[in-house]
Amino acid sequence: MFQPKEKIITSPMSGFMELLPAEQIEFNKIFDTIRRTYELFGFIPLDTPVLERTEVLLTKAGGETEKQIYQFKKGDNDISMRFDLTVPLARYVAEHYGQLTFPFRRYAMGKVYRGERAQAGRFREFYQCDIDVIGNGQLEIQFDAEIPSIIYMIFKQLGFERFTIRINNRKILNGFFESIGMANSSTGIMQAIDRLEKVGEAGVREELLKLQISTDLIAQILKFINLTQSCSDVISGLKGLAINNEQFLQGVKELESVVNFVKELGIPNSNFAVDLTIARGLDYYTGTVYETRLDEYPEIGSVCSGGRYDDLASHYTDQKLPGVGISIGLTRLFDQLYKRGVIKTGASSPTKVLILPMMDDLGPSVKLSALLRQSGISTEISFVQGKMKKRLGYADKLGIPYAIFVGENEIKSGMYALKDLKSGNQEEFSVENLVEKLKV
Repeated sequence: MFQPKEKIITSPMSGFMELLPAEQIEFNKIFDTIRRTYELFGFIPLDTPVLERTEVLLTKAGGETEKQIYQFKKGDNDISMRFDLTVPLARYVAEHYGQLTFPFRRYAMGKVYRGERAQAGRFREFYQCDIDVIGNGQLEIQFDAEIPSIIYMIFKQLGFERFTIRINNRKILNGFFESIGMANSSTGIMQAIDRLEKVGEAGVREELLKLQISTDLIAQILKFINLTQSCSDVISGLKGLAINNEQFLQGVKELESVVNFVKELGIPNSNFAVDLTIARGLDYYTGTVYETRLDEYPEIGSVCSGGRYDDLASHYTDQKLPGVGISIGLTRLFDQLYKRGVIKTGASSPTKVLILPMMDDLGPSVKLSALLRQSGISTEISFVQGKMKKRLGYADKLGIPYAIFVGENEIKSGMYALKDLKSGNQEEFSVENLVEKLKV
């Protein structure tokens, strides 16, 4: 008996984003804006393999990370898909140390993979857009101060006015915890503080109680992180605490240097703030830490984060390689902004003009298309046979703004009819004037 063929599910798996053409065009615009800004600051492109040896990826990780990586075996090789762009960077710098020039300024923009539960704003495959500056033995604090200016330029060029780059220094937090006798609990405390916006002050207090911290010390911690004034006032307030802890004092000094340099770089006070609640729960951050929020969309959370780390590649080399960097989760950012209507789609094609041949000889249309493309104008030729209404309908559906008609009269006169498909207006232009008109 005939068995009907089972229908194959064509939708992508949960946690994997797939865009329609108009959406992909807008995504690429953001991608290109970030890339151009990174290069404007002198960062060098780097693309490492998606697949790495599992032992490389798990050298600096474990626990939850090990549970989330996509891991498989091929022959004798134990292989995993990269879960971030930092561990591959560490391997790369260790491998090519003798061939690199330091400070090594690299950017990487690629997909990473995490086998976690897919939910709103969390993906299993997503683009990260990272920059890092790696020093050889040491890395001056001015590099920490340059990072906010890069963040500022990116989000300004993306069209945002109201956003805040929030900055702190982990040495300040660690030094403070040492001064109140809580050095052994510092990691847990910072992880709790890092969740302040998600769980609120009551939630942080509850998490600190679970760490068996006394209510008096919890009150001190909450009072400390709630120093919220201007940058200079927060720094003055920190100095006024009279905490005689070397790590704390070093952190305050570094924070003050960064703030002063940021001011010289011209970042407005409205887009920059010192925030002692920024802890970045990951252990490897050792100094300056950053988080950026869109003021009009606080529910999105951090859209760009990172910080300073003392030693990038200690598991792969004996060289001391301090660094500072940030990461933008582009897939999540695009998804959240698109769902809120902040990103609006336009045309479904990059084509600016569709050439419509009016005769069998396609030579003149092909030559015109080549000339327009050489002038940087995205051009397409309609090879489809059929009624003009159908051919123009194709352009309309894709949002192509212009059409050029090429027939015997146009070839003889050297004047081509250019139709604005939105307004319906039609004018005649010479080839030279066509280029001038379409390049606007």
